[in-house]
Amino acid sequence: MGAQLRVYKRRIRSVTATKKITKAMEMIAASRVVKAQRKVAASKPYETELTRAVKAVATGSNVDHPLTTEAKNPTRAAVLLLSSDRGLAGAFNANAIKAAEQLTERLQREGKDVETFIVGRRGIAHYNFREREIAGSWTGFTDQPTYQDAKNVAAPLLEAIEKDDADGGVDELFIVYTEFVSMMTQVAKTERLLPLNIDEVGEKHEGEILPLYDFEPSAEDVLDALLPRYVESRIYNALLQSAASKHAATRRAMKSATDNAGDLIDNLTRLANAARQAEITQEISEIVGGASALADATAGSDR
Repeated sequence: MGAQLRVYKRRIRSVTATKKITKAMEMIAASRVVKAQRKVAASKPYETELTRAVKAVATGSNVDHPLTTEAKNPTRAAVLLLSSDRGLAGAFNANAIKAAEQLTERLQREGKDVETFIVGRRGIAHYNFREREIAGSWTGFTDQPTYQDAKNVAAPLLEAIEKDDADGGVDELFIVYTEFVSMMTQVAKTERLLPLNIDEVGEKHEGEILPLYDFEPSAEDVLDALLPRYVESRIYNALLQSAASKHAATRRAMKSATDNAGDLIDNLTRLANAARQAEITQEISEIVGGASALADATAGSDR
């Protein structure tokens, strides 16, 4: 009995230490997700106004720009997957990777070659383990992305879409990320960034009239300047959404782990109490039995 009690006490100490770690990680994730939410909200006005500017230029001119013109027979596509550098976030990475794989399969069924670009060590590890080719990868900033990180990610993607297919270019650019809906809900989303579908850009308001512009030196030059910024801002917002979603998923996972550790400690405590009670009962029985045997022996000698 004493050995069993020591096992229970050792396991209680181990689970208690784990519970302290998961509780600390939960609190850290809770503080980070609030900061990430603020960054998402702060990036929205810039993205909205930039989207309006792109929409105004594209609809106010008759320029066939390569970034807004659909290819007649698209044969190559690029997919940007946003994962995280760290785990312990429940199904966060698994859902994003699954969405990227489903998108890749759909594009391949359409007869397109797909190049995969990945942000985050978890996504890279998943593809490397399965020996799948990765066209480009970035790590080290998924928890707190900056606009410079978004520019670094966007640069090779823009370069690829501006090239001809014969030179290794792509006709379409897709992004897969996790949208932050609420603290309890995060959804893996797939969006096409380029070529830009003007009908789907920005929110449509009934009766909205876009201003008329004169473009100098030309509308094409303005698009050359605006569209890369548009892609960078979209990627930056997606990085922020993904970071907020990851922190929320970590917080939820760590809270679940903390609750489970508490339940396990309660169960182990009950088992330890039962073992200690059994040990005490056994000791009492042995004492009573010894006393009874001694009394019988004493009575026999008196006779």
